Amino acid sequence: MIRSIPLSLTLLLAAPAAMAQSQEITRAEDRAGETGSEETFTGTVYVAPVFDPVMNDVNGGEVTFLPGARSAWHTHPAGQILVVTAGTGWVQERGQEKQVIQAGDVVWCPPGVEHWHGATDSTAVTHYAIQANVDGAAAAWGEHVTDEEYGG
Repeated sequence: MIRSIPLSLTLLLAAPAAMAQSQEITRAEDRAGETGSEETFTGTVYVAPVFDPVMNDVNGGEVTFLPGARSAWHTHPAGQILVVTAGTGWVQERGQEKQVIQAGDVVWCPPGVEHWHGATDSTAVTHYAIQANVDGAAAAWGEHVTDEEYGG
């Protein structure tokens, strides 16, 4: 009985290592993106996935808005984080003033808060958008941001 304890302990400690997974690298050239849908964006927008929902249904995409481009009004059931990586853009919560966002800024939008984000009228912006799926959806899309709302 005493001799079986070291063997049992060795097997117990080795089990997690046997089930461990390896790191995975996705090369930039393999992250094929696409032009954003006219149903959810105004102007020229390019969306490239950064990671699929591999961690608790969390996904992320790199989104580039050319000058004048923006998302439609939308909400996220689990909230959204935007990490601005290049350029200058705008973000606006419904009923609030439009805010300038620049490279290095991080924006947290709480669950259910209606907002839009995109480029300014004269500069492009790129950000990582990170959000979780809830009941199979990461966003609920609304109407397009009007030119008056965008320019206001």
